[in-house]
Amino acid sequence: MHQPSPIRSACRALCAGLALLATAAGAQDARISDDVVRLGILTDLNGPFADITGPGSAAAIQMAIDDFGGQVLGRKIELIVADHQNKADIASSKAREWFDTGRVDAIMDVAVSAPALAVLEIAKQKQKVIIFNGPGLDRLTGDLCMPSTVHYVYDTYALANVTASAITERGGKDWFFVTADYAFGHSLQEQAGAVVAAHGGKVLGAARHPIGATDFASFLISAQNSKAQVVGLANAGGDTVNTIKAAREFGLTQGKNKQTLAGLLMYINDVHAIGLRTAAGLMLTEAFYWDMNDETRAWSKRYFEKMKKMPNMSQAGAYSSTMHYLKAVQAAKTDDTAKVMAQMKATPINDFFARNGRIREDGRMVHDMYLFEVKTQAESRYPWDYYKRIATVPGDKAFLPLSQSKCPLVKK
Repeated sequence: MHQPSPIRSACRALCAGLALLATAAGAQDARISDDVVRLGILTDLNGPFADITGPGSAAAIQMAIDDFGGQVLGRKIELIVADHQNKADIASSKAREWFDTGRVDAIMDVAVSAPALAVLEIAKQKQKVIIFNGPGLDRLTGDLCMPSTVHYVYDTYALANVTASAITERGGKDWFFVTADYAFGHSLQEQAGAVVAAHGGKVLGAARHPIGATDFASFLISAQNSKAQVVGLANAGGDTVNTIKAAREFGLTQGKNKQTLAGLLMYINDVHAIGLRTAAGLMLTEAFYWDMNDETRAWSKRYFEKMKKMPNMSQAGAYSSTMHYLKAVQAAKTDDTAKVMAQMKATPINDFFARNGRIREDGRMVHDMYLFEVKTQAESRYPWDYYKRIATVPGDKAFLPLSQSKCPLVKK
């Protein structure tokens, strides 16, 4: 057997020693507060939005942590999960506790607008990273923007812009809105109404309902009496599902005077809950669909193994944004807020979730959005085969242009 020369053996030993020294030096250069990178997810674990964010988003974030290897720069990555119960005071209190004593580096998700606004204020005071995947309120990167905010998945402007413009251009000119009576619903109605008017349509009226309403009769009777061609649903989660089911019961979508339902924020979970018999033909906008290509299918099947359901855009976005954050920590060699944010904004995002993604100075993650039509039962070939892609809308066309932004960080 050939024996290595003494010189070659010595070189190998020296190279190995230098590699170990370089690794040790890199670890010493890295600055991680309290030697743990700690992420917190504040979400709705049991309420009307639990199915579209909640446990699914927490599972997606944990998948990202596991895929990253469970540590970054030699330090453990830890995830803390809490239920804000859709209440601003609980969200605010938990965020303050996490930042003050829990040593949390970044808060993720924060489903629903009121808790999101409360957590935004705490993160601003503490100069900490906050990545929104669940809420849609566009003010988070508008007049309320801050240097360490990222709004990752969607917002009310993009949803209204893509969905309302497509339906209005196809002849749906007269609209009536059934609107959730809180900041998100108001913003979504306002944005969609502006798009309808810009395309030559009219808003004939609106009816507002509380979160978690159990009876939609009066709201739908108002919509029916308006004789509007399109009933825009400016709500989300269980409220959207229940509105659509009730609309079918009241006959809004059948008969000679049938009206078109436009789901301004709908998830695949909603379609699954409603069923194709009722949801077929609905137009909606999403940032992600599990069955678009090999990449989306591969990740989604892994998610399905854990959750026994396919992921929606907020859950896929939770994974993507967590990976992007952890890669930024690794590249910056620190969990320092300013340095991590600078790295996140400097790095393009192209993965199974986002195409042509980038984080602008206002914190908006701009990426392609997709207009879908829900399939009929006859068109669906296998479980969760629910969408036909009608159009791909580039990020700079889907989201609010920076020239129109009210964010004080944007230089004009």
